[in-house]
Parts: sequence; structure tokens; C-alpha cells
Amino acid sequence: MNANGRSPDTHFGFRTVPLAAKQGLVDDVFHKVARRYDLMNDLMSAGLHRAWKSAMVTAIDPPRSPRAFTLLDVAGGTGDIAFRVVAAGGSGTRAIVVDANSAMLAVGHERADAGGLSRSVTFACGNAEALPAADRSCDAVSIAFGIRNVPRIAQALAEAFRVTRTGGRFVCLEFSTIDVPGLDRLYELYSWNVIPTMGRLVTGDAEPYRYLVESIRRFPRPQAFAAMIRDAGFSRVSCRLMSGGIVALHTGWRL
Repeated sequence: MNANGRSPDTHFGFRTVPLAAKQGLVDDVFHKVARRYDLMNDLMSAGLHRAWKSAMVTAIDPPRSPRAFTLLDVAGGTGDIAFRVVAAGGSGTRAIVVDANSAMLAVGHERADAGGLSRSVTFACGNAEALPAADRSCDAVSIAFGIRNVPRIAQALAEAFRVTRTGGRFVCLEFSTIDVPGLDRLYELYSWNVIPTMGRLVTGDAEPYRYLVESIRRFPRPQAFAAMIRDAGFSRVSCRLMSGGIVALHTGWRL
């Protein structure tokens, strides 16, 4: 509560909404797009998201040996990152996917069953601000294109730090800010005009994709977000911009 006895406000895209309402609004967005989420990622990024996620898996660096390694992937309901990490690691690599959205988790469950990965990848309904994991229980915590949808980003980063083992790492892939002259204007035109139209044609609803574009614009710039990761307790924080700054790969270590 604030000084007036009201719940504090936050942003849902460009709208100002009560903080307590944001998670429900975000859930509604992903319920609408869950079945076409991975297809839309391919279409919107022209397949580039696959290269970005490969860089993320490299940063997570699961051991190729039978040594036990546990990844907690936050907001990764469809299992995309978890499946990639398990495939890259050895027989001791396991992944736990935590997502607040049941529709996204259902897609992930189906994909795990179809790929024979149910023993290596498990799914849990949970919130990034209160992760269902014990203190210092994970070798790595990851979140891809999800941190900007969290109502309290600082709280989510604090939770990531809490569950990361000493010597473990935090890896975050998120859309960023383009600073390349010319490319920034083209990206603006593409984002505001093409992505919502594409979303309407593929999923039947443009509104979730207007929100996604707005949420990217409101997300902190790379150095500001890196400072938030440090404030959560992580050390040796780094940021790697990719594709002209369309996305940033942030990493930090619990030392």
C-alpha cells in the first residue's frame, strides 16, 4: 500500500494499472497466444530467436559430463530453453520450468511428453517473484523474454539470487534498445505495424502483440538493467548486445 492506502501502480505496456492487476493481465496475454507462441517467435524474428537462444544456452553452459546440473528456467512455459539446455548437457543435466501461465505450461508438458523428455524436464506453476525452489538449490537460473512482464522486477531478481548456488549463474535474454542509426527507425516501423498485423493473422488477435511491443519500449536500457542485477547480489555482471541491439544477453554470477 502507498501513503494513500491504495495499491501502487505499475505499467502494462503503455497503460498505468494497479500493481496487483498486472500479473492477471499478463496471464491473459499468454493464454491467448500459447498455442502459436513458438510459431510467432519464428515469424517475428525471421528465425533469429534460435541464434539468440543458442547463445543463451552457451552462457548457461551445462556440463557435458554425467555431473549433476540443475537449471531453473523462469517464465519458460513452452519448454524451449529447457529442452535446448538438456540437449546440450550430459546425462546429469535436469531442468525445472516455472511459469505462472497454465496454458503455456500445458504446451510445454505436451512437447516434453512427445520428445521423451519428461524425466529430464519438469514443470511447475509458479511466480518469478516467489520461486518454488529452495535456497541455493540451482546451478543456473534463466529467463528468456519474460523479465519485462514481471510486475516487480527487482523482487524477481532477488528470488533468482536466492535460489542460485554459490558459483552458479543467472542468464537473462531480453529485448533491448537499438542504437544503430537507420536500423532503429526500421525496427520501429516493423514493431508497430508488422508485428500486430502478423499476430492478428496467425492468432486472430493483434492486441497481445501490441502489448509485447509496448512492454519492450518500457523495459530498462541494458546498463540500467545490469545495475539491477548487481543490486540483487550478482557479481561479474555482463551484457552482450546482439543483432544491432534488438536483444541483450545478461549474465551474472553468485560468488
